[in-house]
Amino acid sequence: MALRQSVSHITKRATQSQITTVSASPVFALWKSDLKGNGVHQRNGMATMVPPVTQDATGSKGPTAMVFMNMGGPSTTDEVGDFLSRLFADGDLIPLGRLQGYLGPLISRRRTPKIQKQYAAIGGGSPIRKWSEYQSSEMCKLLDKMSPETAPHKPYVAFRYADPLTEEMYTKLLDDGFGGGRGGRAVAFTQYPQYSCSTTGSSLNDIWRWRNRLEGKRATGEVVPEGSITWSVIDRWPVHPGLVEAFAENIEKTLATYPAEKRDKVVLLFSAHSLPMSVVNRGDPYPAEVGATVYAVMQRLGMKNPYRLVWQSQVGPSAWLGAQTSDTVQEYVKKGQTDLVLIPIAFTSDHIETLYELDHEIIGEAGQEGIKRAESLNGSPTFIQALADIAHAHLKSDIACSPQMMLRCPGCNSERCLEQKKFFASQQQQL
Repeated sequence: MALRQSVSHITKRATQSQITTVSASPVFALWKSDLKGNGVHQRNGMATMVPPVTQDATGSKGPTAMVFMNMGGPSTTDEVGDFLSRLFADGDLIPLGRLQGYLGPLISRRRTPKIQKQYAAIGGGSPIRKWSEYQSSEMCKLLDKMSPETAPHKPYVAFRYADPLTEEMYTKLLDDGFGGGRGGRAVAFTQYPQYSCSTTGSSLNDIWRWRNRLEGKRATGEVVPEGSITWSVIDRWPVHPGLVEAFAENIEKTLATYPAEKRDKVVLLFSAHSLPMSVVNRGDPYPAEVGATVYAVMQRLGMKNPYRLVWQSQVGPSAWLGAQTSDTVQEYVKKGQTDLVLIPIAFTSDHIETLYELDHEIIGEAGQEGIKRAESLNGSPTFIQALADIAHAHLKSDIACSPQMMLRCPGCNSERCLEQKKFFASQQQQL
């Protein structure tokens, strides 16, 4: 009942202006026209960052912690074993049932040498921490100018399976003066644009778990101790115009490398991390939201090229969402279609699945000059501006979390998921 009342309260406060849809070019024209006023100038068709304001003042509602949530990746080959151990122990991401505690460590140990070689092949570690810290820092500089009342905006990164882990992030929040009787606002900002219980849901479960350990009930029995951190959540943004524009810019840049007479015949393959069919059949919204991103990007591109949505990174013998990216490329090559552009549509920066799986395994092994990959979002000024716009709109909304986040999957039986949602819904009263 408490959850239902909180959801009802949130729903009433959600306005149509907070639901972004992508349609024809006027949406993008309007969004791009705002860039100059929000800290990005266009020069010779390229976006360049305006010198940011410094984080040296506190607004009436500041400071605000902006926490970027992501899977993460090992920064060195020595970290691969621990990374895989945490990954295969997470039943939200890779459900192994009652044998999770046995099969998880077994699989991680057997895969470690192979995965270490893959990370060695891309430079000795994942760049995802570097890009996450850069993106969050640059976004906060823009936010300080866009939302001075909630400044300074302090960037944090919370990875699910690699350093900095959620525990490290939460401890740093407390060390920096948030919570612990001093209050303060923190925003959990998912860096998975499309929501899945396996990704965003797992990260939120972890924040909720560490919040309970470090700021939970006191001896007096308080559910929300006075002076604890007030949390809100940006849980998904699959069709935000800035995200769509950033993808489209990178695709157009890649298409421009093909001869003009071939350009419109290049097949665009949007590749996203797959999910076990057991998760999909439970009602996870991820496939639909990835499809929404793909269609929005194709609308922005004018539907000029044929395209497909494909899926990568299947693990184990169980059924996963397909068609698989690797199989799709092989089949098109057999059919004589050798001009293909792979687009990592569910990733916001480079990591092992772009730099090794797509570049080395799929494109490299295909051996076709016409098979290429669109650049990842990484340091794109358009993308970073989009992050700032999303965060700014969220801070203005005074909504703890979206009504969509409160809806459980039809087949969900996880008490952890239920309690996590109750917690974030309860934060509405603190805003």
